[in-house]
Amino acid sequence: MTEVTHPALRMPVKWRPSLSLIVFLVLVSVLLLPLFTLYFLKVYQNQLIQETESELIAQSAALAAVFHREIESSIPQDVSLGTKLPPAKPRLPDDPYQPIWPKLELANETVLPPRAPALAPPKPADPAYIALGSRLTPDLVATQNVTLAGFRLLDPNGVVIAGREEVGLSLAHLKEVAEALQGHFAAVLRVRNSKHDQPALYSISRGTGIRVFTAMPVIVRDQVAGVVYVSRTPSNVFKYLYEQRTRFMLAILATIIPTLLIGFLFHRTITEPMRELVERTNLIGKGDRTALRPLKRHGTSEFARLSESFLEMARRLDMRSHFISTFATHVSHELKSPLTSIQGAAELLRDDVDEPDMDDDDRRKFLDNIVADTERLAKMSARLRDLARAENPFGVGVTKLADTVAALRSSFAALDVQTCGDLDTPLRISEENAAIVLSNLADNAMRHRSTVLTVSSARKQALLVVTVADNGEGISPNNRTQIFDSFFTTRREHGGTGMGLAIVRAVLEAHSGTIRLVDSDGGATFELTIPVADAALS
Repeated sequence: MTEVTHPALRMPVKWRPSLSLIVFLVLVSVLLLPLFTLYFLKVYQNQLIQETESELIAQSAALAAVFHREIESSIPQDVSLGTKLPPAKPRLPDDPYQPIWPKLELANETVLPPRAPALAPPKPADPAYIALGSRLTPDLVATQNVTLAGFRLLDPNGVVIAGREEVGLSLAHLKEVAEALQGHFAAVLRVRNSKHDQPALYSISRGTGIRVFTAMPVIVRDQVAGVVYVSRTPSNVFKYLYEQRTRFMLAILATIIPTLLIGFLFHRTITEPMRELVERTNLIGKGDRTALRPLKRHGTSEFARLSESFLEMARRLDMRSHFISTFATHVSHELKSPLTSIQGAAELLRDDVDEPDMDDDDRRKFLDNIVADTERLAKMSARLRDLARAENPFGVGVTKLADTVAALRSSFAALDVQTCGDLDTPLRISEENAAIVLSNLADNAMRHRSTVLTVSSARKQALLVVTVADNGEGISPNNRTQIFDSFFTTRREHGGTGMGLAIVRAVLEAHSGTIRLVDSDGGATFELTIPVADAALS
């Protein structure tokens, strides 16, 4: 049989991501987030560049102080210096510092092309500067061997006077040197010329293969007397990762393994229980009653409660479906007998109209049968209505057992209703529904020749346990298991419909209560449980 879905319940057909896919994407995003930071934000690379610039500033300041002292002591006064600067502002005694802060950032600065080669100067350096450079060269070489930075000392015209290479050539055409010759400190980033091949990982980012250049002017007598030109390649995170690739791979594994464990935890606690619950839903919808069993894995406590609630709802719906099917069979069977009797009697009476051969006693007998069967159908119809109302109560009220017993005594005057125990506890059931319960029990007691009905009650936590006992004929052992079945009765010939106890059970179950038959020495004894009303309702 083809399963048909109602159009109002049919979801639009479109792609929707599965929970497993969403969890996978979240875990991958978390796993790649540190790499995204390294590749695109370059936070660490910028920090390394600024640390390099700061170190070059400190080294240049130290060399500039030495360079300044040497110029003051060995350069004759008649040697011309460079750009004339405005007189320096006098320093305050409480603030003698003039710091130079690193400002290079890979994200903001333009990386210049590789440094252009030195050029021949328009005129050579003054002999006094050449002699000065020769004296300072050993110091520059010793410093460079330790710091790995490249040092050049320039005269006021930008001619190299000290350094391992390019002595006697001019660097005045470089942007940073030209700015320093005007009396301003300058720092730039340039593409690095390397004599060695870069490793694969080292060449991925824009932040690799660069070199920091700083040019610090040396001011003597308010004139630019020289420039300390320094450069160094900053440390690089990718080079470090390449050099430490074994440890880096172990770190990646240390990240991947917890991520996989988290994914496995999500799978066991969320996706797998949810997938099984969806499969159970499909099986239950196709009528497979074996699917009404607990899940193999509930995962979290929330999923456990969800699955239990769903399966309990499915059980109730299955029971109701089974009940409706059985109920419809019983109803059709119960209605068939009186309707057949009425039809037969009516047909005989109709035939008697054409050919009168029936005496008055027979005619009256058939009419009495019609009336009796009609009353039986009316009573059965009323019982069916009561049963439907019992299983689908419109609302829950509050009543006391004392009020219900008082109304019971008025309705069943021939029955001696005796009470004991707690009768004033508010119950979570309406007065009408409570009256239906006790009235059906009282009616059954009278039909089985009872003269006394005893109602006793005692509270047990959130329930009131009510015992209803009569002194009638009792219930035979063979019938004890069937008394709550719809349409089961031993007094059908006396007008019994077999629905009284079924209605009582339906009313109590609709109000989260129960009823059961208990053993007794004589008559029939029933034990009822009814929830106690909350203080807010009482």
